[in-house]
Amino acid sequence: MSKNFLNIHVLISHSPSCLNRDDMNMQKSTVFGGKRRVRVSSQSLKRAIRTSDYYREHIGLPSIRTRELTELKDKAIRALADEFEQDLVITAIEWIAGKDGLASDDKIQASALAPWAMSEIKAICEAIIEGRKAGVDDKKLQKQIEKDAAKFRTAFEQAVDIALSGRMATSGLMTNIDGAMAVAHAMTTHTVDADIDWFTAVDDLVVEEGDVGAGHLNTQEFSSGVFYRYASLNIPQLQKNLGNCSREHALEIAGHLVHMLATVVPSAKQQTFAAHNMADTILLCMADQPLSLANAFETPVAADREGGFRLPSSKALVNHHQQLQTAYGLQQDCKLFSILEVDAEKAGGLKELINWLEHQDGSND
Repeated sequence: MSKNFLNIHVLISHSPSCLNRDDMNMQKSTVFGGKRRVRVSSQSLKRAIRTSDYYREHIGLPSIRTRELTELKDKAIRALADEFEQDLVITAIEWIAGKDGLASDDKIQASALAPWAMSEIKAICEAIIEGRKAGVDDKKLQKQIEKDAAKFRTAFEQAVDIALSGRMATSGLMTNIDGAMAVAHAMTTHTVDADIDWFTAVDDLVVEEGDVGAGHLNTQEFSSGVFYRYASLNIPQLQKNLGNCSREHALEIAGHLVHMLATVVPSAKQQTFAAHNMADTILLCMADQPLSLANAFETPVAADREGGFRLPSSKALVNHHQQLQTAYGLQQDCKLFSILEVDAEKAGGLKELINWLEHQDGSND
């Protein structure tokens, strides 16, 4: 059986921060193994990845997620001005949204808040031009394009985040996409007791008048910890979502994904805490099924003699993986990267790790 699932296990230690908050302005948390852990939601992590500078530089423009139809039309008109007339771009967007997807002239239904790919709008514009040249009536053309919507998958070659995360569509020409990637909520490998920062802001002009009181005061919850990030990538599904691209291209994207999971951090409260940290340990496994190693931390990791969690967390991850490998006779090809003294067989660096990944042909040999 081919090894078509890439399981990505990442341990990253964040200094004091508040990377993801709930509706009460408190850190998101969860209970695992009966103990409180701080977490970062998968939605937050995926957004940080697709909006990162690395994504734009190495993959391209991310999709657009909005309910604001007028702003979307304006953005698309500007982006495609050199190729299509304004009215054609507007028609393409309205056909993609469909009548059921519109709440009003300038809003898209909340249920239709799905990612838009500029490449998809472009593909529909080209299909409309082709149909009109052939003398097809617009109403018939719209139905014809809707019937053949699957062929527009090739338009996602420049919309990798949709291919990775998927899309649920309910109307119009917008096609459903089964996501190739599953991402878990990142959580700390150990218990965390949150701290509260009581802070004040001084009003400079009031101070000039002799008032010594603060202009503003508030509190903010924060903490630090080692987070376990896990993602599973279905390589054949990614190939399908990208217009049946080659495995080599899918693995190239997988390599970029690994780099971003190791280095990209959500931006929340970063101007206050500056928790810009990179991963300590990454374990990649090519397998025939998704497999999380979260249970390595079901019993919270205890600090080592020096009081840190980085090394014992990495050892717990590797040990649990080895236990599963032995107990179930798992047929996996794995590679470990770590800046810590965890395993003698670890990859030399992140570049070597990604190079190993990009040469996985999917066979059991």
